[in-house]
Amino acid sequence: MPLTRKQKWRIDKVQSEKIARADKASIKAESELNVKDKEYSGKVITRYGQRQLVEAKNGEIFQCVSRQNIGFSVAGDEVLFKKTKQGEAIVTAIYPRRTELQRKDKLIAANIDQLWLVVAIEPHYEFDLIDRYLIMAENSNLPIGIVINKIELLKNKSQLNDDFEHYRNIGYDVHIMSVKSDLNVISFKEKLVNKSHIFLGQSGVGKSSLINALIPDLELRVNEISIKSKLGKHTTTNTTIYHIPSGGDLIDSPGVREFQLDNLSEEQIVRGFREFKALSHQCRFRNCKHINEPDCAIKMALENGEINSNRYESYLNILA
Repeated sequence: MPLTRKQKWRIDKVQSEKIARADKASIKAESELNVKDKEYSGKVITRYGQRQLVEAKNGEIFQCVSRQNIGFSVAGDEVLFKKTKQGEAIVTAIYPRRTELQRKDKLIAANIDQLWLVVAIEPHYEFDLIDRYLIMAENSNLPIGIVINKIELLKNKSQLNDDFEHYRNIGYDVHIMSVKSDLNVISFKEKLVNKSHIFLGQSGVGKSSLINALIPDLELRVNEISIKSKLGKHTTTNTTIYHIPSGGDLIDSPGVREFQLDNLSEEQIVRGFREFKALSHQCRFRNCKHINEPDCAIKMALENGEINSNRYESYLNILA
């Protein structure tokens, strides 16, 4: 059941007071996790039911429950926790989130810095699908880049550059690589340092291969978390944070990897095409759909070559 405005206000008030007290105390040494009743900051690395694993600043992992008056935490949340006994603790507050990734009003992960949409030469990328993911990211206020994998199968590189040049022109980071041939993987790793990332994309494009290239001991990490959570292999179905050895974090979940996009409103669709934003208010009609209306700024920009025709076709297909 959704929280009422009053309930949410009370939760926010309790947490802000807790965080203020912790900041005022200026937690000195996160490695000293033995002081009774002392609160420490950490990050939720996975959640399973009413329990969660929280990683302290020193790398120690605690199995935690949350106080009922602080709301629901997810992977990526920065939290305050209090140690209760060996290896266990209670989460007492959740820090304000910088970003959120939701699906159908369900919170999946928090404090994501970057989304990456992975597409491939085979199965061949589709502009409609790419643009749907970009719309989702734009409406979530999350940065998103495009990774093109399996370029070892490429026969016409100039066509590939032509297909993705307009995405670069409107500000999207496009990275071309081959995980199989280890081409451009190292330069991609450099983009991940000091940030939290989520990989999205359809099945078969090589997301698992890319993740294994970034985290060679991933299976060992999964096993460690499974043992810590005492849930065995069931933890592989949960959203979980893994540290990338070369720097950065991966927030991974099988459900998130093949993120199915929800139905979008017309307003969300228009808002999701970033090159439309600066022009849509110039249309004669405020409710212009940019199809057949007179004096449409989007249509004029299309005719002048300022908007890519493939993007506009995607817009019409998604709108339909």
